[in-house]
Amino acid sequence: MARRTSVARWLLPALVVLAWLGLSAPLGSLSGGLGDVQTNDSAAFLPDSAESTRVSELLRGFDTERSLPVILLWESADGPLDPAALQEITARVDEAGRIAGDAGALTGEPSPPIPSDDGQAAQAVLPISPDLGDALADVIDDLRALPPVDGTTEYVTGPGALFNDFAAGFAGIDGLLLLAAFGVVLVILLVVYRSPLLPLLVILTAGLALVAALAVAYLLAERGWIEVNGQSQGIASILVVGAATDYGLLLVARYREELRREQSPLDAMRVALRQSWEPIAASAATVVLGVLCLLFSDLGSNRGLGPISAVGIALAMVAALTFLPAVLVLLGRAAFWPFRPRYGSEHPHGRGWERVAGVVGRRPGRALLGSVGLLVVLAAFVPTFDAEGIPLSEAVRGGSPSGEGQVALARHYDAGAATPATIVTPADGWEEVAAAAAGVDGVADVQPSTGQPGGPPDPQAPPVEVDGLVRLDATLDDAPDSTRAQETVADLRAAVGGVDDEALVGGPTAQDLDTQDTAARDLAVIVPLVLLVITVVLALLLRALVAPLLLVATVALSVLATVGVAALVFDPLFGFPSSDPQVLFIGFVFLVALGIDYNIFLMTRAREESQRHGTRAGVLRALAVTGGVITSAGLVLAATFGALTVLPLVILIQLGFLVGFGVLLDTFVVRTLMVPAAVHLLGDRVWWPSRLARGPRP
Repeated sequence: MARRTSVARWLLPALVVLAWLGLSAPLGSLSGGLGDVQTNDSAAFLPDSAESTRVSELLRGFDTERSLPVILLWESADGPLDPAALQEITARVDEAGRIAGDAGALTGEPSPPIPSDDGQAAQAVLPISPDLGDALADVIDDLRALPPVDGTTEYVTGPGALFNDFAAGFAGIDGLLLLAAFGVVLVILLVVYRSPLLPLLVILTAGLALVAALAVAYLLAERGWIEVNGQSQGIASILVVGAATDYGLLLVARYREELRREQSPLDAMRVALRQSWEPIAASAATVVLGVLCLLFSDLGSNRGLGPISAVGIALAMVAALTFLPAVLVLLGRAAFWPFRPRYGSEHPHGRGWERVAGVVGRRPGRALLGSVGLLVVLAAFVPTFDAEGIPLSEAVRGGSPSGEGQVALARHYDAGAATPATIVTPADGWEEVAAAAAGVDGVADVQPSTGQPGGPPDPQAPPVEVDGLVRLDATLDDAPDSTRAQETVADLRAAVGGVDDEALVGGPTAQDLDTQDTAARDLAVIVPLVLLVITVVLALLLRALVAPLLLVATVALSVLATVGVAALVFDPLFGFPSSDPQVLFIGFVFLVALGIDYNIFLMTRAREESQRHGTRAGVLRALAVTGGVITSAGLVLAATFGALTVLPLVILIQLGFLVGFGVLLDTFVVRTLMVPAAVHLLGDRVWWPSRLARGPRP
């Protein structure tokens, strides 16, 4: 009987490990297809109510095929282009048309070379299909490989090339990003555990969770239930790796503690799981519900990020509570080699954290005042945070060939000539609408559409009328992806709307403006929702009302302080003159959801200790016991989000800094000083209205 019991104890963990490893191959095959179902067209993520979306729908009636213009620009540094150079440029345009045509990329005829007014440049516009996918990069590469024209510098720019260079920042995201994330996690875990085997087990757990999460995301995206782009896939991947590692750290710390009290690894794991599953599940539930609030976003990209992140967190929790315990039981104390925890030995919490707990206990008022004061000072810089958007030409760190082309284009032409704003207005009174549009500062020219795409311009021809509507093209002075161009479109909408309230303004710049406005709306609506959801989760977990309100308030202050620091360093230190509302929005959701994690780990242990020792002693004991593991978890999570900085995309670098710095601030200030000091000052009242508010059990 005893032998059967022993076999059964080993059999279940072995089956769990084999099940995870056996599923990894088919799940990995599914996850590899996620890139094939990504949607990276920013216009596809806008709500149907957006003005630019409504314009896009109306333009279908004009038989206007969607295109992504690519501009070929030749610039002379030695005065006006001579006839021979212009003839050679014409030959290059014909060759470019053949290249794009052979690739099936053209939606119309390329324009002839258009000399600039100063004669020092010539440009040609190729209408490229926006549905090329990965083939766009091949077309752009072939265009950039055209033979040079003597005496000129050639650029391939315009919206198509800008989008291609931006998308190239995601190239290898699965490999480079995850390699950086797993590499930094491995280094930190080796330092923390001083064991060659245990870090690999934790990383393997995170890797299995990630493969499973991406496989589920593929199935959801393939059925059209969610929309995924390269950015959301990369962010969700980092989130899964960080969360799975954090949950694994918490479990391993408790398991190592119990191995000193229990002789049997299985018995030690039973106790560790019994004490750890609740804070791990609560932490996962907090993050899952927090990111699911993104479903209320009006931007499809955010709505897609919510489910893929929630699925990833849920599977990270499942892997940390099934695969990792099973493999640790099978290995027993050998998993910690060469520093195996011995049965009957004392658990070393670290004198450093005991001293920190002692300082907080002796001077809780000073600890609270100092930490709150520091965060308030940093938060005071929040109004200086610039979230007016990042132009696509500046979205790649260090610049891009297409961005350099935009600068060259602006030296000789109206920068928005190839990508005008599109006005759709009733045919009756279109002349008044055109005149109002032409009078807007920042608008260089307004012309009605007089024929099918590719047709020769005829200023005498009447505008094409479709269903009582006319299309006007407004050329902007500024680059279409710039903040000034967005301001011009906003003024343009006000001007034409004042003449005819049915006149609508669309186009790429209008899409960027609508995206910024929608992100700002999401920030105002979803931030309170996330705070409410997390407060409810904490109230259910801690069975109290005062403690959840305290924890949410501290994390909210920490987020504001983090944004204040970003406002101070983004421009002078990193050279980022502006940010994007989506960075602020996604950063807030992640910071609140993840920042609460460490408070959950601390306060669940504080509640456990308070039942025996009282709240003041309990929170100090919890700080001493959990200090090491929570600090390690914070370093790991900050490092994994810091891995986003290896990518050349400004928006991801900014997000990586916000979340990484915010996690460190939560780890070393909020959880270490502010929360323990506040709980110590409040005493048993922090657990109101639960029974603990009346003191520890006798």
